[in-house]
Amino acid sequence: MKSICFYFQIHQPFRLKNYRFFDIGNDHYYYDDFANDEIITRIAHRCYLPANAMLLDIIKQYGKKFKVAFSISGTALEQLEQYVPEFIDSMQELAATGSVEFLSETYAHSLSSLHDPDEFVAQVKAHDAKIFQLFGQKPKVFRNTELIYDDDIASMVSAMGFKGAITDGAKHILGWRSPNFLYSSAAAPKLKLLLKNSKLSDDISFRFSNYNWESYPLTADKYIDWIAALPEEEQLVNLFMNYETLGELQPAETGIFEFIKALPRFAAEKNIKFVTPGEVLTKFKPVAALSVPFPMSWADEARDTSAWLGTMLQQEAVAKPYSIGERVRLCQDKRIKQDWNYLQASDHFFYMSTKHNSDGTVHSHYSPYGSPYTAFTNYMNVLSDFMTRVEAQYPAEIDNEELNALLLTIKNQEKEIEALNREVQLMRNNIVKDTTGDFPVEEEKPAPKPKKKTKKG
Repeated sequence: MKSICFYFQIHQPFRLKNYRFFDIGNDHYYYDDFANDEIITRIAHRCYLPANAMLLDIIKQYGKKFKVAFSISGTALEQLEQYVPEFIDSMQELAATGSVEFLSETYAHSLSSLHDPDEFVAQVKAHDAKIFQLFGQKPKVFRNTELIYDDDIASMVSAMGFKGAITDGAKHILGWRSPNFLYSSAAAPKLKLLLKNSKLSDDISFRFSNYNWESYPLTADKYIDWIAALPEEEQLVNLFMNYETLGELQPAETGIFEFIKALPRFAAEKNIKFVTPGEVLTKFKPVAALSVPFPMSWADEARDTSAWLGTMLQQEAVAKPYSIGERVRLCQDKRIKQDWNYLQASDHFFYMSTKHNSDGTVHSHYSPYGSPYTAFTNYMNVLSDFMTRVEAQYPAEIDNEELNALLLTIKNQEKEIEALNREVQLMRNNIVKDTTGDFPVEEEKPAPKPKKKTKKG
């Protein structure tokens, strides 16, 4: 029996305002609140909210026969909580159905997995804590920023306890093999890999409303027929895409919502079921181990990381913030830690790309900046101010070895304080027990009465 695994990504960065050179040292607030509010509110009302309502209707109609997974970055959740709180309510309603699974990722949708292992682990923990706080689930399957993956990342993900990870079914890795199987990591054999079927995913994401596409119009019955016609042994079809596909990339008037609504009906007719990534791990066995020596992603035809690291400008912009990672983690200033998260978003570096997509547009087409160089200049101005603030707390004269020693001292002090607090609490509990009579307490004897003196006579 064939299975469809649907996964949607939701991410929005905190966009930077126009930050001039003369603002450095004078203005420590970096964000374009108007743009952040306008963009996420518009997308939520065109996509997130109607799509959530549609999925809830499908689940009510088909019950556990329809399932879907989400990966939502921490920065997107923060904006949704602030600007579109009704989305959180609708997602909580979806989570309560038992047909929705939440995946793990980096909190800031960052490139930390490639540059700072300690920050990578910290962000994954922060993200999963946020998911548990809002939706009551502890993610079991990991999905990295833009599906970036290699053997080193596999080892880190496995060490964090994840049993599965999602990445792209890139041709240069698979070769003659099909993405429609479960695989395992050659570097971390216990980690199972779910690979995106790029062709079938992109048919919905990018080609659905393309009048020049040879398969236009795409209908639900035609699409399910394609899946049913796959070779018998190919039992797993992973459809991974941005949630903005529903209503934003493919507007409602294209019929995208009706298309998704009809899929379960035609899938049932072909005996095709829907599963979550977590269920895939228990119901399928890996057919082979994959080695990925160099980082890959789901971006562009190259399926590499050049969309974020393809030029010297991008490489410099990415390296700078991670050079002060240890100092930021030592810092107790909440504003600095918040800015640190927001400035790591991969979008900032994507805006600096000069690459052309397959449709002839450059990446900066999706950017709020006029050119990649403007994006670089604006980001580096902000970063200069941020690094000055960090250096004010931890001067550059202190090298990393000294910082590590300081960090170790602080950790040891924290452990000692925790031990002392436990000891104090234990003593307080004993005092309370004594005063409430839980332990026998020796009664005080009344003082002897003074003897009366008798007169001699």
